[in-house]
Amino acid sequence: KKPEVSGVMAKADIKPKSIHDAKKWSADVENLYRFQQVGYRDEVEYKQVKQVDTVEHWPETGFIKKLQRRDNTFNYFDKQRECKDKEVHKVKVYVY
Repeated sequence: KKPEVSGVMAKADIKPKSIHDAKKWSADVENLYRFQQVGYRDEVEYKQVKQVDTVEHWPETGFIKKLQRRDNTFNYFDKQRECKDKEVHKVKVYVY
């Protein structure tokens, strides 16, 4: 009888050590904003939950192109910046 790996993998979460709000916009903050728009902390949590190795990025800007939500629908993002200055302080930055 094989042990259930998928259940165990989900439990072996990598938890962030600390969290703070973003102070100013950057490409990293832009991508965190996109993850948080679809219901994930960041790329680490997204890869754990969705069991994927890579996330699709726009080659020109490096911003995330599309993400799968928890309800399995997809969110598609523009090549350009989407996180407005007034939204930056809402973005959570996780430290591991």
